[in-house]
Amino acid sequence: MKQLKRLGTGIGWRPEIAEAVEHMPGIDWVEAVAENVCPGHLPESLLRLRERGVTVVPHGVSLGLGGADRPDASKLVALAERAEALGSPLVTEHIAFVRAGGPLTASPLLEAGHLLPVPRTRDALDVLCENIRIAQDALPVPLAVENIAALISWPGEEMTEGQFLYDLVDRTGVRLLIDVANLHTNHVNRGEDPAKALDELPVEAIAYVHVAGGFERDGVWHDSHAHPVPRPVLDILADLASRLSPPGVLLERDENFPEPGELERELGAIRETLEKAGAGVTVPQGATSAGRSASDAPSPEAGRVTDVPASDVTNPPPGETGARQRLALAQAALLSALVAGTPVPEGFDRVRLGVQARALAAKRADVVAKVAAELPEILGAGYRPAFLAYAQGHPMTGGYRRDALDFAEQLLLTGRPEDAETRSRLRDWWLERSGPAPLSRRPTARLARATRRVLLRR
Repeated sequence: MKQLKRLGTGIGWRPEIAEAVEHMPGIDWVEAVAENVCPGHLPESLLRLRERGVTVVPHGVSLGLGGADRPDASKLVALAERAEALGSPLVTEHIAFVRAGGPLTASPLLEAGHLLPVPRTRDALDVLCENIRIAQDALPVPLAVENIAALISWPGEEMTEGQFLYDLVDRTGVRLLIDVANLHTNHVNRGEDPAKALDELPVEAIAYVHVAGGFERDGVWHDSHAHPVPRPVLDILADLASRLSPPGVLLERDENFPEPGELERELGAIRETLEKAGAGVTVPQGATSAGRSASDAPSPEAGRVTDVPASDVTNPPPGETGARQRLALAQAALLSALVAGTPVPEGFDRVRLGVQARALAAKRADVVAKVAAELPEILGAGYRPAFLAYAQGHPMTGGYRRDALDFAEQLLLTGRPEDAETRSRLRDWWLERSGPAPLSRRPTARLARATRRVLLRR
């Protein structure tokens, strides 16, 4: 496997801390959420960092490579454009599914608004390998995929996380982004031993490492990216660093941003952990992880699911269609239980699914409040309970901005808020953002126009 550029120590770039990141000492690289970057209008902060020689890596969150459907071609084009615009040496995504339903299941398409775990089964691995191969063929730079944190476990899994990731690399040659905070999360929530996962991983495939914080509540670890990095996460980083020198390590923080000095202290703790663990260690020549010989190590072409071009979607590998449909049905049943209140699929922990469902609804409320900041301003303290009540019967189907409009529309159609002035402000907000031009391009334009007529009469 070709060695990637060594990245060094970095931090997740977010608009809220852009200025602070620019002035932090010792920042070798940053990672930006791909969906939040427009190639034609790159943030000035990222341009200044690039001019100083700081590497920028786009990190995708919406591709859903672990889903049953093939990767969306337009999303792959968008990811490729961001890699080229930023001059990035690689791009990263997640081993997760983010939506389910649709044609494969003849059911409505549902959006999770979150990264959900794929079952560690042969069916899921076959589909994931094919999806990653398609993505690799569409991207101009190498792809690395990240292990995710999970609150829930799939019944009937056939592999451990380490075995699943090893086979994935063996069959596709994809690189890995290992999140040690996610290994800690899965240790608390699913009883999985981080050391065992590292024993089984193909560590030579690691492109870089994520470090992040979270919190524990009622025996469940929430991977919040909004809290300081705890000691157990640094201990897992030390274990990994004792096995090889990570090409790059990055501190993630997505909200609840502290003063720059606190972020710098966390970066200092990460550097100290690497130094104490002997981060100069490399995988010995002729050996790889888990005692495998170099002749068994993954290669970019080894064990590919198929040799047909990615564009030849009409001729999938033998059995692949069946695997996709089986995975589609399983993922749709799980996601529907989480966001639409349908029965819990057999074998899942009902209590833990309830925790996950509440977490998804809470995240929906938080993100809608960010993308449509006027809603909590208009509704005040009533925003959050009203949105959570709405979310129970209205799964997200079209992204967060559409979700914000649908939420406001539903409130207005049911005569809420009760205060006339507040209701008038909400109506004005909704009408301004759901004008005739955008609506005329939607399949539901006739219904939307009828809704507008009802609301205009109120």
